[in-house]
Amino acid sequence: MVRVPRVGSRFAVSGLIALGALLAAETRAAAASGTSARSLATSGGAAIGGLPPSKRRTANVPPPPSKHDHGSWVSGVTVTEYWPAPESWFVGALVTTPGLPTRHRIDWLYSATGVSMEGQGFGLDGRMYHIDALGSGGWVTLGGAGTSPSDGWSAGPPYWRAGGFWRNRSGGVTFPLQTGGWARGTGRRYVPLPGVTFAAGSALPIHFYQSIAVDPSVIPLGSRVYVPAYRHDGHGGWFVAQDTGGAIGGRHIDVYRSPPASPNSGGQYLTRQRIYVIRPRHG
Repeated sequence: MVRVPRVGSRFAVSGLIALGALLAAETRAAAASGTSARSLATSGGAAIGGLPPSKRRTANVPPPPSKHDHGSWVSGVTVTEYWPAPESWFVGALVTTPGLPTRHRIDWLYSATGVSMEGQGFGLDGRMYHIDALGSGGWVTLGGAGTSPSDGWSAGPPYWRAGGFWRNRSGGVTFPLQTGGWARGTGRRYVPLPGVTFAAGSALPIHFYQSIAVDPSVIPLGSRVYVPAYRHDGHGGWFVAQDTGGAIGGRHIDVYRSPPASPNSGGQYLTRQRIYVIRPRHG
């Protein structure tokens, strides 16, 4: 399996909030025309394949760090969350999926809240799928202009990959809906995304509430990390640094969790956190 890092994973929070509101509005509009954006059958944040946070302490839950641990405290850390994107949240038409024999919703595949951004997601069949090759091109805004995480998405928050969509009359992004019609005006010209492929299964052996994405220059991959804010998550607040992301830089960690009950949730956003890092021993 080819390891593909998430592309610009979870862009700036202000952009995320704006995009989330926009996509939620589109979902409501599509629902009004007959599309139902189904939510996962979850309880308390639990979802397929993952455990929700629990306040019950068991004998197997490791204790907080002690003076005998060979680590160090790091202050001023921002904590965000990410999860595999559920296809049931999306409203686009089913399209041919490069690399897979199955068809999937176009916005789940290519939008900035789908598999192309999160790296992987649950299909309508309940199976996990991931993006296997990124293909050429980065991201575009809702208006169809190129935008990049390298300059903080200065051209605007990402809305879609730089292909896999139609341009509407004004040149912006539109796509066909599962119930017929178009998301933002009739598509006039299709923009391909050469080289992109998807595959079945998970991109990485990561686990809900046990794995985090980090900036390896700050927290080396393989480190054990204690986050006090998650001490009641069922795993004592301990994580392993196993993933990276284009928007995860500096003192910023991203907690891998089960999908929330609603697509409108942005997950936790914590600032000025103090965490404990035990770097891996080599040699």
